[in-house]
Amino acid sequence: MRPRLTLKCLASALALASGLTALPAAAQQKFVTIGTGGVTGVYYAAGGAICRLVNKDRAKHGIRCSVESTGGSVFNINTIKAGELDLGFAQSDVLFNATKGMAQFKDGAHADLRSVFSVHPEPFTVLARKEAGIRSFADFKGKRFNVGNPGSGTRASLEELIAAMGMKLGDFALASELKADEHGPALCDGKIDGFYYGVGHPSANIQDPTTSCGARLVSLTGAAVDKLVADKPYYAKAVIPGGLYPNNPAPTSTYGVLATVVSSSKAPAESVYQIVKAVFDNFDEFKKLHPALAHLKPENMVKDGLSAPLHEGAARYYREKGWIK
Repeated sequence: MRPRLTLKCLASALALASGLTALPAAAQQKFVTIGTGGVTGVYYAAGGAICRLVNKDRAKHGIRCSVESTGGSVFNINTIKAGELDLGFAQSDVLFNATKGMAQFKDGAHADLRSVFSVHPEPFTVLARKEAGIRSFADFKGKRFNVGNPGSGTRASLEELIAAMGMKLGDFALASELKADEHGPALCDGKIDGFYYGVGHPSANIQDPTTSCGARLVSLTGAAVDKLVADKPYYAKAVIPGGLYPNNPAPTSTYGVLATVVSSSKAPAESVYQIVKAVFDNFDEFKKLHPALAHLKPENMVKDGLSAPLHEGAARYYREKGWIK
């Protein structure tokens, strides 16, 4: 596997080489890596959509974009901070916590985090095994439930939900920590009774178990959810449309966050500018690259769910378009 090069590493190598001889244009490419999530989730597909548009014009701007499947939001933010990723996807609640030094980031705020744009809504989605007899989330007490892998935004949000409901992980007969790519097969194989996942819709991750074993969507409603939505600026009520997935004809009420693309203040402004330009100059094409992107509007993407300051490269493009002052 080719080792990943961050912008910082490549810039250092080029600076050293430039003292010896002029490099041909092809060798002066900048490599940008976007951290996403599991390969069956929307983060991975949306990251691929961004890179496809960036790479289409790489002869002009010299940027080669690649995606990396990762553990999700918390992992991406920490890896951006470490300088090992240039950009990454993160839930709006995780981004908020990172900028404030709260919850998973109580050891200190990430002051260098910068917002690029927000993307699709991510309703928190609960799926139950058809035979498990689940009617509400509280019915999972004493059942085998996948709480998500540590380092994911899904896990962080699930822990906040169960705390609000007066539950704890020990209330499950099994609190498994499967990754997003693993929980659907585990459900259909009868190894777990349900799972919780923050994801844009439609998602192959939900499509597969609803098709293969008749898995059922479970609503997330009630006083605890109402209080979370009222108290937290990054949450909003959401509805998963009925009939979107097989064996689930009725709408499913829930709540959720926004997916956001984040970077660091250390990422070169010109590179971030070109990435943003590639997306919004080809916006109709971008929206067609995945169904979860179909209803996006630029005026919302440049402000909704963005807890960190805008990256200077992104802000430059938005000012040129008149979307911000």
